[in-house]
Amino acid sequence: MKQQEMSVYEHIGELRKRLIFVVFLFMIATIGGFFLAEPIIVYLQHADEAKELTMNAFRLTDPVKIYMQFAFIIGCVLTAPVALYHLWAFVSPGLYEKERKVTLSYIPLSAILFLSGIAFSYFILFPFVVDFMTRIADRLDVNQVIGINEYFQFLLQLTVPFGLLFQLPVVIMFLTRLGMVTPMLLAHVRKYAYFVLLVIAAFITPPELLSHLMVTVPLLFLYEISIVISRFSYRKVLKAEEEALKNE
Repeated sequence: MKQQEMSVYEHIGELRKRLIFVVFLFMIATIGGFFLAEPIIVYLQHADEAKELTMNAFRLTDPVKIYMQFAFIIGCVLTAPVALYHLWAFVSPGLYEKERKVTLSYIPLSAILFLSGIAFSYFILFPFVVDFMTRIADRLDVNQVIGINEYFQFLLQLTVPFGLLFQLPVVIMFLTRLGMVTPMLLAHVRKYAYFVLLVIAAFITPPELLSHLMVTVPLLFLYEISIVISRFSYRKVLKAEEEALKNE
């Protein structure tokens, strides 16, 4: 009993060390983000979607606020792979050898999906939305005065959630491996999941049908891909359990 308690204390101590390391690395990455934020902001200001717009600061703190937000986001992006690795390293002793290799591959896959979501929303969805908003303003003969804070808030609101939503296949795969989700469950709750994704798409996009469809269709496609991935993962879980029973 005492040995089991010591084992629990050791796990807590290990988790604490890993959290401290990740937080320290996040602070370093955020400091580095201050040096990367300026060229990224300048690049985004001169992109095709923004070069015709005049950025205004309605408050003295607006430029600093944007600067800080980008430094924070850069810090999160740079730290995320390391944080995921330490999460994997913490739970890996309880996994089979094959599962360790498979779950370790989740980390680069997660990074690729996140960047894919950002790229999709910025290069495909965002230009369409900006063009739509500009055309509406021209039709109504409205002189747009663009605040730098409002512009980048809108940009981040549209792109960052997509990077997170593109993690859905990895999350489903991981939960299936843990036995918390099955493909049968995902198929059974499909209509409810569709409704949730429709609501999420409505929050992300402006009130316009085409842009809403441009967000909704990829999300529904991701959910269907997640079901397929879950089926493969579920079969591997069943196969591993059968092999474990045979070895016993």
